[in-house]
Amino acid sequence: LSPGGEPAVPHIEGSQHGITSDGFFELEDLPKKVAVIGGGYIGVELAGVLNALGSEVEIFGRADTLLRGFDSMIQTALDKDYTEHGITIHHGSQIDKVTDDKTIITNKGEFSGFDQIIWAVGRNPMTQHLGLENAGVKCDQRGFIPTDKFQVTNVDNIFALGDATGRAPLTPVAIAAGRRLSDRLYNDMIDRHLDYNNIATVVFSHPPIGTIGLTEDEANEKFDKIKIYKSEFTPMADALLDHKTTTALKLVCEGDDEKIVGCHIMGHGADEMLQGFAVAIKMGATKKQFDDTIAIHPTSAEELVTLR
Repeated sequence: LSPGGEPAVPHIEGSQHGITSDGFFELEDLPKKVAVIGGGYIGVELAGVLNALGSEVEIFGRADTLLRGFDSMIQTALDKDYTEHGITIHHGSQIDKVTDDKTIITNKGEFSGFDQIIWAVGRNPMTQHLGLENAGVKCDQRGFIPTDKFQVTNVDNIFALGDATGRAPLTPVAIAAGRRLSDRLYNDMIDRHLDYNNIATVVFSHPPIGTIGLTEDEANEKFDKIKIYKSEFTPMADALLDHKTTTALKLVCEGDDEKIVGCHIMGHGADEMLQGFAVAIKMGATKKQFDDTIAIHPTSAEELVTLR
């Protein structure tokens, strides 16, 4: 079972006046003023695209920061960068109603003048109409299909993977889980399964964000001794620009040997940068091993092996 997910639309009056990420890709004209509802991956990405193309963009999010669950350094840097580039961010906003003229009524007041409203409030598993109950497969209260580490549902010979299982809703994760399941079922690799720890992920914001492992807060809760290394600067590519972007990097290290348990990057090239560092972190790299790696100059990536 791998039915995937679909964009969620809130159950409020006037929700039909907005579109989802699916509708975004059907737009034929650039809207002059856009409200993006949601401060997660999709909301942040679409807001960045529209802002870069020249739309006036306002983000409405329920949390106190964008990208809830990400490291606090990333949240702060993104808020600052998006605000400096003209995006208005309304934190702590609960949408109560949307009127026929696309006026948004929230717990903080009314906001109007929007040409388009985009719902980016998450995704729902597409499990509702599959008749899973006829096969005895159970879903949780949100409609996700729970599995064990081998992707087995509560029915021994029925397997599930991908977004509908509620774990790391990323295309490469679903592909990797499927390949390992195939190896186990058909290639005699009886213990083969996907390790869901240390999965690298990227938010294609402007600039992009890459992250793997634990945030600083998560590491503080899990370990007795951690050390943080971080840096924030304007990349050389932006040095002469009027509208500069931020590059921010953080390593979260644990124990006396300073094993790296988290890496967080925001800036030009963060998406490409993270893949190689993710391999090292997955293999258990320490801060000393990063320090012993000769830097490639001039790059933003060199900061990760020269942090002090």
